[in-house]
Amino acid sequence: MKAPGTARAVGTLSLTAVLAATIAVLALGLLQKAPCATGNWSDGRQYRRLCYTDLVPLYHTERMNTGRLPYLDPCPERAAACDEYPVLTMYFMRLSGWLSGNSSGSFFVVNAALLAVLAVAAATFLYQMTSTRALYFALAPTLLVYAFINWDLLAIVLATGATFTFFRGRDRATGILLGLGTAAKLYPALLVLPFCQARWKNGEKRRAGEIAAWAVGAWALTNVPFAVAAGESWATFFTLNSDRPPDYTSLWYAACHRITDNTTCVWSPHLINGLSLVAFAAVAAVAWWARRRRTPDFPRWTLAFALIVAFLLTNKVYSAQYSLWLLPWFALALPNVRLFVAFEITDIAVFVTQFSWFGTLSRDQGVPGFDGFTGPSLGALELALVARSLVLVACLVAWVRTRDEPAQPLRLESGGVAPPYRSRTASGTR
Repeated sequence: MKAPGTARAVGTLSLTAVLAATIAVLALGLLQKAPCATGNWSDGRQYRRLCYTDLVPLYHTERMNTGRLPYLDPCPERAAACDEYPVLTMYFMRLSGWLSGNSSGSFFVVNAALLAVLAVAAATFLYQMTSTRALYFALAPTLLVYAFINWDLLAIVLATGATFTFFRGRDRATGILLGLGTAAKLYPALLVLPFCQARWKNGEKRRAGEIAAWAVGAWALTNVPFAVAAGESWATFFTLNSDRPPDYTSLWYAACHRITDNTTCVWSPHLINGLSLVAFAAVAAVAWWARRRRTPDFPRWTLAFALIVAFLLTNKVYSAQYSLWLLPWFALALPNVRLFVAFEITDIAVFVTQFSWFGTLSRDQGVPGFDGFTGPSLGALELALVARSLVLVACLVAWVRTRDEPAQPLRLESGGVAPPYRSRTASGTR
């Protein structure tokens, strides 16, 4: 048995390694996005050099170059998209705008700095829960290419913090963090049911209700004032997502394209909304049933992994950065190196083919800056996304086949970190 001082030293060294890896990957991600940071994209560099990031164009689109308050102040030129993100994300942008100078370049730098802090915080939470398995997050190529493409790290750190407080038995904090996370992005809402089920299964019905109540309350406290004061603007996020067609990197788009032979999907977005909801419920229910049948006493909180995978497979929108949602859960619920590597390879394949094909599409549409551009076909992108989807299915199957000891709330020993549970995946990888 290690002496407490030795254990603390080893723990400190391991945490340092995780944080160093996170910072190194983020630094590479910043270099990868740097060619696009100034906002001068007249030469088509956003697709030629694969450095596209929403942090640049949305500075002007969301009017962060003015003193405008999201939702409360009207958008000029209403034909342009505006107020298209949830409340916390919009005001994260607003804070970044206030901290920036008068250029999209400074806006990018400020956002990148803040997002990097959030990524380091998420890695720290993960280390406290899983020790060096946090490297599934810290070393992921997905983190490199998507950390600074959008604002999803805000929701990720809130969801990861909620998971940490869940294992510490702090249900009120768990609910609040999940509610705030949902006010930034939908993803943290997927954790509410598994966490409540975990408490319920242990006979702690009141604590399950506490998580749900505080999650709803935190979300409502964040959203209701804007819904009352500026209902139409506040609802823009919901209406845009309801009306938007399938994303190019969703299976719905690939199916629509192959069946109709039309680059623009002609299927009704509202029909796909209903079908995707049914598909999500069906995939989640089958995964739940199969896991429960195989391992009746499985840790209910790990259902969060299955719900995220089911959402990514069935939703009509798979924005590029959504892959970040899954990274903490490889460390938490499926620490399978082979599946993680397969996911990363296919995810990067989607990244390369997606943004390269956008260059091809821009050339075909006569967009300035793309003359002579040569890139992959739409078929190459669809092949990559199908490959990634098959890996996600394999991850879901591996989760179903995992045999785990019942999870216990996380207890941090002095000088050491106890993982939330010990797992034996189908492949035997720990």
